[in-house]
Amino acid sequence: MGKRVAIVGAGVSGLAAVRCCLEEGMEPICFERSNDVGGLWKFSGHAEEGRASIYQSVFTNSSKEMMCFPDFPYPDDFPNYMHHSKLQEYIKSFAQKKGLLRYIQFETLVSSIKKCSSFLATGQWVVVTEKDGKQDSLLFDAVMICSGHHVYPNMPTDSFPGLEHFQGKCLHSRDYKSPGDFQGKRILVIGLGNSASDIAVELSRLATQVIISTRSGSWVMSRVWNDGYPWDMVYVTRFAAFLRNVLPSFVSDWLYVKKMNTWFKHENYGLMPLNGPLRKEPVFNDELPARILCGSVTIKPSVMKFTETSAVFEDGTVFEAIDCVIFATGYAYAYPFLDDSIIKSRNNEVTLYKGIFPPQLEKPTMAVIGLVQSLGATIPTADLQARWAAKVFANACTLPATNEMMDDIDEKMGKKLKWFGQSHTLQTDYISYMDELSSFIGAKPNIPWLFLTDPRLALEVFFGPCSPYQFRLMGPGKWDGARNAILTQWKRTVKPTRTRAVGEAQRPSHLYDFLRMLFFPVILLAVLLTFY
Repeated sequence: MGKRVAIVGAGVSGLAAVRCCLEEGMEPICFERSNDVGGLWKFSGHAEEGRASIYQSVFTNSSKEMMCFPDFPYPDDFPNYMHHSKLQEYIKSFAQKKGLLRYIQFETLVSSIKKCSSFLATGQWVVVTEKDGKQDSLLFDAVMICSGHHVYPNMPTDSFPGLEHFQGKCLHSRDYKSPGDFQGKRILVIGLGNSASDIAVELSRLATQVIISTRSGSWVMSRVWNDGYPWDMVYVTRFAAFLRNVLPSFVSDWLYVKKMNTWFKHENYGLMPLNGPLRKEPVFNDELPARILCGSVTIKPSVMKFTETSAVFEDGTVFEAIDCVIFATGYAYAYPFLDDSIIKSRNNEVTLYKGIFPPQLEKPTMAVIGLVQSLGATIPTADLQARWAAKVFANACTLPATNEMMDDIDEKMGKKLKWFGQSHTLQTDYISYMDELSSFIGAKPNIPWLFLTDPRLALEVFFGPCSPYQFRLMGPGKWDGARNAILTQWKRTVKPTRTRAVGEAQRPSHLYDFLRMLFFPVILLAVLLTFY
């Protein structure tokens, strides 16, 4: 084996890192503090220290064809949106069939990662681990941090005057597991993300009253989109991305707002975002509008202050006799085993080149995998990040100079503010990010070449879903089954729902849909041109 690489965490990012290190002929050793793979998706009945935590009713927001490892499709009969137990089954199957388990040390805590004394020359790291009360110190040529960002809850208690006097129960969504203890209660949920909406909807069936307090609102999307297809199979396409990039921003923004408001008018439900055109991650919830219509959930603005038993909102209304406040206020980035200045090298902000590499390190021997967020799924993103990082560690790819990396970070930050607004998350556009990473390793799909050599495949790659298989279609790490997986992805999508076969299975006509969508900006431009 070649260089030794320490990998922190055996969730989907950690497993991708192990596999990619092996592909580059390196020796990975993965440290996982729990007793199994899965990370976030390994459910526990209680929140465990230092581990991500999910509630019992969690389902995925990405469909199976869009969130697989690029050379490992889900079984045909798996549902498109999976319960966490089903996804965990897939993750364990991947680890077993790819032979990754023997590279993982379970029930092992990473307590410290520091530069070794000869770092300037070697780029090596000293990793201190703990198991069964014993410490061990090991030397590694490189490190991949794959511990995720859903571990350390953000509890903005200082933002709510009077909260210290509130006599009810307060908890973070991380500690919520099931609705049983909340029957007949009056509950206030702070926040309007996916967790907040899921928890509010679930509790609304048992609680006396549930109110969601939101500062800025959010678009709410259904997992079921045009003609009943999974949303990401229709929305996350190269052609849609092409349109967003070539259309004038005011036209693109208008189309975006129009599309987000198609299911229901957010203004009528108190959900309308303060800045509608921003491409902040929407909330995926198929039931929230219905629960609001039924009066089971109510939307309110920010909490101005708390009293001993109530909350006063910014509009002057009051929610009395509150039993419990659930803070669904997200998570903070924290790596307690690592010096903060390595990841947050400027103004205490996460500063990473392409969301992966700390730019100030003298040697490029550390990578953070799975931290970037987009409308795409984590698994294919982490796989591509790990492939590039492994090639950098193996000296098959090189990084630019520090000043060039910092300039790129500044440029990307400007674009992020324009598209996603002020946010602590490392948000990016999925397809452009994946194309950029794949171009670094020579695996970006060559669309013009495909149209010349394989038109059928090219049409599906460009107009169809930008599925993970596209990024192992050509170049290093190519998977021989990628072409067939792309051409048969719709069959696997409809199979689990066609349990009663009536007529032929249908699939969307992508070209027709997007040509129809083009009709709106063409008319708008024509109207504008008549006035000039």
